[in-house]
Amino acid sequence: MSSSAVEAEAPDLVCQLDNVQGMVDALSAVRWKRHQDAVVELSEHGVVLIVEDTGCLQAKVYLQRELFVRYEYHAEGRPRFGVSLGLFVDCLNSFSAPGRSSMIEIQYPGPDMQLLIKSVDSLDACIYAEIRTRIPDTISWDYNFEPAGSTPLTFTVKSAALKEAIDDLEWPGSSIQINLQPDPPCITFKGEGHGDLQIDFTYYVNTDLVIAFHCDCQVSYRYKYKFLRATTSNLPSSVIKDNRGSKLTIGRGGMLKVQHLVSVARSATSHPHIDSAGHQQPSRIAYIEFFVKSEVDE
Repeated sequence: MSSSAVEAEAPDLVCQLDNVQGMVDALSAVRWKRHQDAVVELSEHGVVLIVEDTGCLQAKVYLQRELFVRYEYHAEGRPRFGVSLGLFVDCLNSFSAPGRSSMIEIQYPGPDMQLLIKSVDSLDACIYAEIRTRIPDTISWDYNFEPAGSTPLTFTVKSAALKEAIDDLEWPGSSIQINLQPDPPCITFKGEGHGDLQIDFTYYVNTDLVIAFHCDCQVSYRYKYKFLRATTSNLPSSVIKDNRGSKLTIGRGGMLKVQHLVSVARSATSHPHIDSAGHQQPSRIAYIEFFVKSEVDE
């Protein structure tokens, strides 16, 4: 067989990952309900997984190629395929052993356009899985996130505090109002239901909770509670334990962007990836982004 024929049969992607649990954590962060379809996009830069809900909520998981110990990309363009998010996460979980970092190999496509996963770090046994993929659904809306003005409207809050605040504001079927004001610099979350509940994060006063704050004008937008809760409902325990910061930015039209960082470093070798300031190097971090549309007054 000629070398050109062999190259023509090469899969779009063959990659290996040395921390399955890190990938499970990252993907679980955007799993807000039992049955969810996801679109996976491949490129030379890495893998992006996209999920959305009723055109009002979209989430993306960015797995940069630096996260993988091996990343061989042969496709032209950026191939996409659809997959059940729950099935994908549950399948990856079967490769994750408590107390140790397992290495897996992921290949796409297989002979019948499957997503192929196998363990590669055991001499005694090999776990092998095939996940059926499908033609991806068209992403129903373009988040088209644009700054609201010349100065970004953004703040960074400790992830654990953000999750606790949103959990405390729960009212069935309600909306949550987020208000930013520059003087005094303050973020207010207000829930409306059988009564009103308000949580304030005052910059300079709550410096242990509010890490950064940038706002030059007062703004206020409302968001469906179920969509806002989805942005923090499945944050990995590692994020809460390490008490990392989550960044929230309000864009044009009230579009809310929520960003989290999830470690995909091997537990046994994670320390070499931490710099002198205590920050993990970007190469071992999965980036999670949520986009939530604001409610429009009728």
